Amino acid sequence: METGTATYEVEIERLSYGADAIARTPEGKTLFIPGGVPGDTVRVGIVEEKDRYSRGRILEVVGPSDRRVRPSCPFAGICGGCPWAHVERSFQLEAKRSLVIDALTRIGRMDPERAEALVGACVDVGPALGYRNKIELDAVRNGNRTTIGMHAAGGDVVKVDACPLFDAPSKKAVKALSGALGYLAGSQDLALERVGIRSSKRTGEVEVALWTETGSFPRKHVAKVIGDALPASSIVRVMMKGPKAARRVAGVECLSGKGFWTEKVAGEAMNLSAPSFFQVNTRGAEKLVACALDGLGVEPDDEAMDLYCGAGTFTLPLAHRAGFVSAVESYGPAVRDLRRNLERAGIGNVDAIGGDAGLEFPDTDADVIIVDPPRAGLAKEVVEKLSAQPARAIAYVSCDPATLARDIARFEELGTFSPAAITPHDLFPQTFHVESVALLSRIG
Repeated sequence: METGTATYEVEIERLSYGADAIARTPEGKTLFIPGGVPGDTVRVGIVEEKDRYSRGRILEVVGPSDRRVRPSCPFAGICGGCPWAHVERSFQLEAKRSLVIDALTRIGRMDPERAEALVGACVDVGPALGYRNKIELDAVRNGNRTTIGMHAAGGDVVKVDACPLFDAPSKKAVKALSGALGYLAGSQDLALERVGIRSSKRTGEVEVALWTETGSFPRKHVAKVIGDALPASSIVRVMMKGPKAARRVAGVECLSGKGFWTEKVAGEAMNLSAPSFFQVNTRGAEKLVACALDGLGVEPDDEAMDLYCGAGTFTLPLAHRAGFVSAVESYGPAVRDLRRNLERAGIGNVDAIGGDAGLEFPDTDADVIIVDPPRAGLAKEVVEKLSAQPARAIAYVSCDPATLARDIARFEELGTFSPAAITPHDLFPQTFHVESVALLSRIG
């Protein structure tokens, strides 16, 4: 029910895993409020009433929390990219640890004291600003006008000249690219869906990826205009097809330059095609690799397994420590990148397997295992297959506390693996997102 009439003065209690803070109405009903900070006293207008909770918006900060800070970006609260920009940095770290503990107790049904003991302090991986090696801009066309900008919290597109989170060699990169694309799209419909920029200060490379529908495209003209505006080492077009709810990559065209982006991580140079996933925080990715490999205690004669391996962020350093690695990845572009990266590094002790982790589960007995699944976590059958392995330990790299907690509970129900330590990492300052490395040891 939309109300917009009832108002309350409440105190913010905690942050949720999302853009909202949590308070309670005088009647004790849970109240979700974007933009709140624990310790704030705020006057709130109710915008939505449900049976078990309400949603509100802050009308006035009556008494600000000492954890509230002034955001460094003028678009904070408008653009959806940094929903915690108003929260003091050290408290962000504390809150992310609490979110992991909360998921373990609420979803994994773990004893609170045990969860508190298992979860270490959230690792601060580096700067709170300028940490991203990639940003994406939305493209929305209205008539003959195309707006290039950030996806706003309310669903619109906000035109921005820069992003404080982006670690670009040129602070004018976003503005320059937006201007070039605005000029190009003003005279013709490029069928743009979004635009990605990847930047590396380690290699000096900048890639521009134009995500478009299939069809005719003015390749040379687009490459020249963007190249004149932004010194890019690679300009590519990623062609998409299929219904919007299930878009898939139909192909990648190199419009200018190398046709891929190179980043250095954990001592390895990795080539990445535009559709391939790579952590947006390179410094943070290195911390995850070190935490996982050191926690596993990999030995030179170990048989290792790396599931959901992507283009090889964990695979390559794992191969340098283990005797042999079976690496599985389902996404075609990432599999191709993985094989090229292994060949470039001269690594021959890896079996790169393309396919679903459940269907193409390696026929081997692993001593150590790394899993880095997507947000949905591990499929139940994958948990069962991992449980049948004789491995002494699993390093579970998770981007979602809820699915991590669920999967840990599944391992424990099977009586196979149990967490020895869980270490949150703050790869995404100014947001609620948290990466965790859970070291699971064999039970018994």
